[in-house]
Amino acid sequence: MLRLQNLTIEPNSQAFDHNFESKKTTVVLGQNNSGKTNLLRFIAGLSTPAQGTLFLEDKDITFTKPQQRPVALVVQNFVNYPNWSVEQNILSPLRGKKISKLDQKKRAHELAETLGLEGLLSRLPSELSGGQQQRLAIARALAQDASVLLLDEPFVNLDYKLREAITLELRDLLKTNETTVIYATSNPRDAFAMGDEILLLNNRTKLQGGAILPVYLSPETIEAADLMSDPQTNIVNFHDKQKQTDPVCAVRPEHVYLESEASSGEIKNFEFRISGSETSGDETILHGSVQDRAWVIRRPGMIDIPNREILKVFVHKCDLLDFPPKHQ
Repeated sequence: MLRLQNLTIEPNSQAFDHNFESKKTTVVLGQNNSGKTNLLRFIAGLSTPAQGTLFLEDKDITFTKPQQRPVALVVQNFVNYPNWSVEQNILSPLRGKKISKLDQKKRAHELAETLGLEGLLSRLPSELSGGQQQRLAIARALAQDASVLLLDEPFVNLDYKLREAITLELRDLLKTNETTVIYATSNPRDAFAMGDEILLLNNRTKLQGGAILPVYLSPETIEAADLMSDPQTNIVNFHDKQKQTDPVCAVRPEHVYLESEASSGEIKNFEFRISGSETSGDETILHGSVQDRAWVIRRPGMIDIPNREILKVFVHKCDLLDFPPKHQ
């Protein structure tokens, strides 16, 4: 287990603790400048936080030099050695180490097979696809025999289709490897595609953490709900006459249904004034407002509705997320 204790990423940020479970993939999810890269650099030994302690299997490695940590880091702007073959690239971290050439070759072939690069060992990086080059960078990181693999938005520069394919491919490959993986991203879809656990970061501190599905179903704050929703959640107020307060509820865009769709159970109806729409793959994103608040609705299929049209929509009450009044 990798354990953070009383970590303060920057002087004015709030301290937090977190445990990264061994042999599982934890997705660190946050927007730009939320502290994701700083956190990974601290774990890799490349930077020092304002305060905090890092334990690996109960051993304090806070001040252990980067080259002495069993940690490998793959960044978004990954670099492979262009004039070296795939095999030479994979084995580059082992150069100068007391490992026989026979064992090095064996290691290269094992990693190539694990990462789907078998048959490509003699090729140059320029002869590989974008996905294969990314897997080569990961193979090189794993060649270090690191017990912790850090991935800092490794697919952010790839196109959508390639990103989707590689994400699913990498998830399956990592499950065959007994490595603790920490995967930083700003894309909530990566969390569901890649992760077993999740750590939500905002303003360089922890919002919430744990198994992905419970965090998704029961976010503790609107900020946490927004991080796990793409697009962000829709907010609506319900006046509570007994409590004399206006508690805030939120609903995710994919949980808002059109009147024409079948419904069952308790529902809440709304009038949605549409201001625009866009298609994204096999779904339609509707932009508009409810109760003078901006809303976004995400529905499958192609939907053609004129702007300024008022639609009757509904949500299931079980899909409403309740938050304290302070979040108004």
